[in-house]
Amino acid sequence: MDALLPYVAALVPTIVVAAFFYAIIKRMIEGDRRERLAQRRFEKGADGHENAGDNGPETPTADD
Repeated sequence: MDALLPYVAALVPTIVVAAFFYAIIKRMIEGDRRERLAQRRFEKGADGHENAGDNGPETPTADD
């Protein structure tokens, strides 16, 4: 067992750092995916307003 301990001690920090790296990269990719989805929704909504001829809220005129 004493001969195995240095190998385990050398591998544990590497495994911990690899798991930490994996978690960070995974969250970055998921965040990017959510951001792109939100951007797509925003652009789709903006395109819908342009196509409908809606230039914003209507202002009342003196004729009303």
